[in-house]
Amino acid sequence: MQQATFFNKTAWRIFIRIFLMFLTITACAFLLVNNFFVYLLLLAPLIAYQLLELYRFQRKAQDELQQFVESVHYRDFSRYFDVKHAPAELQPLREGFNQINSTFKVISKEKETQYQYLQKILELVDTGILSYEGESGEILWMNESLKRMIQIPYLKTIHSLEKRDGELYKDVIALKPGEGKITKAHIEKGSFQVLLSATAFQTEGKIFKLIAFQNINEALDETESKAWQKLLSVMTHEIMNSVAPISSLADTLKNRLEKSMIHMTNKSAAVHDLELGIETIKRRSEGLLKFAETYRNLNKITTPTLKTVYVRDLFEGLHQLMEPTLAQKNIEMDIVLMDTALELQADTSLVEQVLINLVVNAMEAVKDSAQPQIILSASVSSNRKIIIKVSDNGPGMTEEIMDKIFIPFFSTKKNGSGIGLSLCKQIMMLHKGNIHVQSRIGEGTAFSLQF
Repeated sequence: MQQATFFNKTAWRIFIRIFLMFLTITACAFLLVNNFFVYLLLLAPLIAYQLLELYRFQRKAQDELQQFVESVHYRDFSRYFDVKHAPAELQPLREGFNQINSTFKVISKEKETQYQYLQKILELVDTGILSYEGESGEILWMNESLKRMIQIPYLKTIHSLEKRDGELYKDVIALKPGEGKITKAHIEKGSFQVLLSATAFQTEGKIFKLIAFQNINEALDETESKAWQKLLSVMTHEIMNSVAPISSLADTLKNRLEKSMIHMTNKSAAVHDLELGIETIKRRSEGLLKFAETYRNLNKITTPTLKTVYVRDLFEGLHQLMEPTLAQKNIEMDIVLMDTALELQADTSLVEQVLINLVVNAMEAVKDSAQPQIILSASVSSNRKIIIKVSDNGPGMTEEIMDKIFIPFFSTKKNGSGIGLSLCKQIMMLHKGNIHVQSRIGEGTAFSLQF
């Protein structure tokens, strides 16, 4: 409505100017035909003035329009055209420009708000997101989650990823829109499984590829842990139900054999072998029962009692407990804690159990080292998670062993039960955290607890 009024006013002003000029020129023609040259000389300045005013009006309108076009071109919608102090003929024009600028400003603000909102959402999600131009490989955007996940702060092109992680790069390039693939991402501390998903979109004649990276290690660990818990529950139940009667029967037979010995005249080796056999059955049955009871402990921990605890208190308590054994075995344990005010939400007794287990394993690992050393440290990662690390300078482990050490029943020790690290992993998962291992042959091993 306002724009129509503006154009009507402008059209009427132009029409009036042209009409007055037409009247003036007609009068000049009449005077010229009738040889009234004196009066013609009087009208000549009026014609010149009207032409000049028309030119100035058109020039001002053109300048105003040019300024408006520049503001639109450079998206300077904050520009304001002064209506109050403008010439009367330009006031409607400036008012129209201000209205258009205001509309553009609102649209631009809405788009900026939506863009910022989308960016914040993408920064908050744990899924890594990467966008790049299909032909050149130029990276358009990668969110903070992806930077933390693959520990790469910046990529200029997708091809730069090849130098950092060749296997991941090949899988990303080969992934077609609409497909998904599980692969491995390699970082300084090891590797983890990641689910890749791809889509594509086209704009301005160019095709862009959007890749989503999802760390599925924790989900797989949780699924694996639940599967082991179910297996252990069934196994221990069956073992105890089957072995308990055998142990009881062996004990009864042994007692009866001992009572019958005084009435038996046969002192041959056969009687001794029979006694020894029954004793062996009894001992092995009790051993199996103890074995099953030990693994049943894996399923006993269900809910941790969380409270705020200082990391320095955990370290001090652990050091006091392990100091006599460390001194006896001549093992040096260093504690590195830059922030003494560092605290976390944890079940103290359960976390202490994890740390004791890791330190005992480290002591076993460094027993043959020339200068045995264990380092206990704590820090805060880039994504604000607390990391407690137990490191040693032992012989290290192969990748094959590292893949198995958290599996129940698996142990590299001759007399190991294989329960320690499985229990540690379950405790960390109950704390909504995780445990990772990093090791190199000849350099040592480091276990990281992530809270």
